[in-house]
Amino acid sequence: MKIFVTGGLGFIGSNFISMQIDKHKNEILNFDKLTYAANVNNLLKYKKNKLYNFVQGDIVDSKKILKILNSYKPDCIINFAAESHVDRSIDGPKEFINTNIIGTYELLNATLKYYELNYKENENQFRFIHVSTDEVYGSLGKQGYFKENTPYNPSSPYSASKASSDHLVRAWNLTFNLPTIITNCSNNYGPFQFPEKLIPLMIINCIKHNNLPIYGDGKNIRDWLYVADHCDALYSVILNGKNGETYNIGGNQEKNNLEIVSAICKILDDKIPSNKIDSYKELITFVKDRPGHDFRYAIDASKIKKHLNWSPRYTFEDGIKKTIDWYIKYKDWWKNLYSSERLGNLK
Repeated sequence: MKIFVTGGLGFIGSNFISMQIDKHKNEILNFDKLTYAANVNNLLKYKKNKLYNFVQGDIVDSKKILKILNSYKPDCIINFAAESHVDRSIDGPKEFINTNIIGTYELLNATLKYYELNYKENENQFRFIHVSTDEVYGSLGKQGYFKENTPYNPSSPYSASKASSDHLVRAWNLTFNLPTIITNCSNNYGPFQFPEKLIPLMIINCIKHNNLPIYGDGKNIRDWLYVADHCDALYSVILNGKNGETYNIGGNQEKNNLEIVSAICKILDDKIPSNKIDSYKELITFVKDRPGHDFRYAIDASKIKKHLNWSPRYTFEDGIKKTIDWYIKYKDWWKNLYSSERLGNLK
């Protein structure tokens, strides 16, 4: 299989590409803008691998995309390219509108032209997979779960821009018969995640003995999904997903933020005990809550389990240990990112 990946130097994209090359021996063309959250070091080991190709570019450039598609002739396009950090979307929404909405629109246009020229007589040989988020559904109370037919109710500029992109993808399927599939995943964690996100930031702050800032009272709940499980689910969707459908991908691991940070501290207390304090928990600091902070996300992933026979393999306890081990082992990967201004005021 030949797969055209957008945003493949980001967190989930680079994990997906690694799995495709190492496990499935599929050929990849990675199209990435190289924004602050992209890292060429994520896939440096594939630089001379015949299964890996890289082109720098922006998904708003539909002419460039179409030219590459017509030359490369992929069987599948999977769109990871997105601005994804809620705090940044509050500080500066425009880039989120440009990439997540305009970029998706331009990518769809280029894909449609490519599809009509090469696959219209046999739609079963082509897929456009749009990777989205459970945040488009808004906030849950203490009960209930997000299902594929849950009404959209986004709270932040980020989730609103992703909701808009989902609607565009669905419209191109229904109006222009482009074979698309949308996936909405819960919070991912694992290797190569940019240090502005909760789990890597807390791990690194512990290692450096910096404060561990937690919004509000720390009781906001998320469903946590180890990135390798997400990548497996996406491949199941590529192989067996039904045209026009949406699949929710969740880890079935609900934890609040305080539980997450406490678990990280406990594991690090055992693995690399501090010589300055009794426990890394002493670094926990509660800070002012962010605007529009959703209380709880939780995914009902029964559809993908029933129809595609996928379910997560990792418990949170197993996944977080593997993640912590990775950040301890690969300090050279994150130390320049953490110390640079690319983290802005999020340190």
